[in-house]
Amino acid sequence: MKVVILAGGLGTRISEESHLKPKPMIEIGGRPILWHIMKLYGHYGYNDFIICAGYKQHVIKEWFADYYLHNTDVTFDLKSNSVEVHSNYSEPWRVTVVDTGLHTMTGGRVKRVQKYIGQEPFLLTYGDGVSDVDISELIKFHKECGKYCTMTATNVGQRFGIVEVDDENGVEGFREKNEADGSLVNVGFMVCEPEVFDYLEGDRTVLEKEPLENLSQDGQLMAYRHRGFWQCMDTLREKEKLEALWESGDAPWKVW
Repeated sequence: MKVVILAGGLGTRISEESHLKPKPMIEIGGRPILWHIMKLYGHYGYNDFIICAGYKQHVIKEWFADYYLHNTDVTFDLKSNSVEVHSNYSEPWRVTVVDTGLHTMTGGRVKRVQKYIGQEPFLLTYGDGVSDVDISELIKFHKECGKYCTMTATNVGQRFGIVEVDDENGVEGFREKNEADGSLVNVGFMVCEPEVFDYLEGDRTVLEKEPLENLSQDGQLMAYRHRGFWQCMDTLREKEKLEALWESGDAPWKVW
């Protein structure tokens, strides 16, 4: 099962760093947050990644092209114009980086990589949030439900729009937050059947709008309730929070 990661947005709310690189390439503990997300999936045996790039997509491509240089000791012999890598270790990853456009919306980005996925189920998440979600349990839940799409939902207070979930974990709808809420929100970490592509149109399709709303109305959207850790990195303050957790040696998302 391939893992699709949305990594093409402008990251305007963390412009202190995103003016230099895509938000998923902003570092936590010296590694891009994208790497942390991929490590989670790799821990559960999912190592075939499709990165939906856009803004400064060349930075993502160059980082993976130079992965050995970033992660091993290297000797550069300038006289002979040779490079010796002193470790054969690398992640068991296959990474396809796709330029899905500068201004393409989230649903449009997923639609653009359909040819790399084919008619198979796939995993989908955002490139700016880390979690300790159990991917194996998530997939098991999705298969047991037998619907087109399962999203991970968790309670993070009142910042985001609300996912309304019934007693059987079916998604009934979406609404804006209000002061009384401490409700479940969509944090990504989705499992999708290929039928989801039928709900996606062109580049202007926002995944979180009509596609998920229509899946919900058709009874094809489920919510996997996650009660553990999740944190996005929308702002510099959130980046600093994640950095502090990593430096403490007790980062909750580090399950590998």
